[in-house]
Amino acid sequence: MGQKLKITGWIAVGAIAGALTTVSLQTVARGALAPLPLEELQQLAAVFGMVKSDYVEPVDEKKLITDAISGMVASLDPHSQYFDKKSFKEFREGTSGRFVGVGIEITQEDGLVKVVSPIEGSPAFRAGLKPGDLITKIDDTMVKGLPLNDAVKKMRGEPNTKVLLTIFRKDESRTFPVTITREEIRTQSVRGKVMEPGYAWIRLSQFQERTVDDFTRKMEEIYKQEPNLKGLVLDLRNDPGGLLDAAVAISAAFLPENVTVVSTNGQLAESKFTYKAAPEFYQRRNGPDPLKRLADVTKGALKTVPLVVLVNEGSASASEIVAGALQDYKRGTIMGSQTFGKGSVQTVRPLGPDTGLKLTTARYYTPSGKSIQAKGIVPEVMVDDTEGGSPFAALRTREADLEKHLSSGQGAEVKDPERDKAREEAMKKLEEESKKPVAERKPPEFGSDKDFPLLQAINQLKGRPVMVSKTLIERKEEKKEN
Repeated sequence: MGQKLKITGWIAVGAIAGALTTVSLQTVARGALAPLPLEELQQLAAVFGMVKSDYVEPVDEKKLITDAISGMVASLDPHSQYFDKKSFKEFREGTSGRFVGVGIEITQEDGLVKVVSPIEGSPAFRAGLKPGDLITKIDDTMVKGLPLNDAVKKMRGEPNTKVLLTIFRKDESRTFPVTITREEIRTQSVRGKVMEPGYAWIRLSQFQERTVDDFTRKMEEIYKQEPNLKGLVLDLRNDPGGLLDAAVAISAAFLPENVTVVSTNGQLAESKFTYKAAPEFYQRRNGPDPLKRLADVTKGALKTVPLVVLVNEGSASASEIVAGALQDYKRGTIMGSQTFGKGSVQTVRPLGPDTGLKLTTARYYTPSGKSIQAKGIVPEVMVDDTEGGSPFAALRTREADLEKHLSSGQGAEVKDPERDKAREEAMKKLEEESKKPVAERKPPEFGSDKDFPLLQAINQLKGRPVMVSKTLIERKEEKKEN
């Protein structure tokens, strides 16, 4: 069972990633209130009173109210959300790229927490934790059967507090305790390297507050190592999105100054906006423009270097903004598989000092006016996950699969009659795959010499033949089931 869950987790990564959002942050709530429907509010008050007085046991009044708010907002679409105190704090940590913890990337295996990788320089890294280590206890809590999110919460905490982890290391056949002091962890959303002389790879795993600065530093390193770059691969696979201004900035790094990057349109006047490739559209605070420094270091080469953009079903939201802008201006070749299709903008407004509302306020459109919502970006060159194909592509969830998803707003949705059949075939393959040894099922690491789509991207840059997918096709937006 544990082995099947791991494979399913690999397949579902696009769905989890796509649930994240491109957000614009607003510091004040809107003052004007819409007229209130009095009859319906009286019904709500009546239900509240009945639950309070007649329910089998006492209920917390505040919880009833917050649950009612949560239900109202959740009924709109998959991305609108009410934040209570705890979830609001976690959301802000996610977009800042900072949190307090031990500093490990983890997954679940056979009911235990498995260390994928310690973050370089983190307390866990310094304590000697290794990839593959299994965490069996967190303080006095047995991990077996504990939901992964609960395990994460137990390892997080306040700075300078201690947590005791019990580790089982398979290759040494031993169990031992490790006491780790929590501290602020800065996640790294940008990786990159020179793959071979003249060709480089840079990967964005999320669009956070620090992404533009990290991207600038990494590109400066690459150009110092390889000043005569002949081609660059911008890797946005499984990038779930993040902050809108960061997406505008990354697009601006490659595009001519002042061209349109993305436009938004919604009910409010302020939701009708066009973002351009200029500092005033992506800089949050006063100070030097990091992209100007990058342009000086590279002598403007980033605007013209041959570019391939890698995407897949897990590329969502902010990463689709970047891919869509670069595609519309023919600035690079989009390769991979059709993206997630999350083309809506969420605005986060505080409701008080520690609660907030994330509300879908607009759809976004590529420079040519195409809505990405529920459709996504379709690559010019379809490339499989591996040389053997993409056998599990039909199982990957996209925006159009989500209940209550927002439509594209551009024409009727189309039901694909072959979709269910493809899913059945993929499930059979998944069952067969689950019987193989773990080592044979593990997908190649992004950026490695076994990363098939990356190798095809470099072939594209070199003008060599590319192994194009024989099975991946454009997936039309599906009609919602009633």
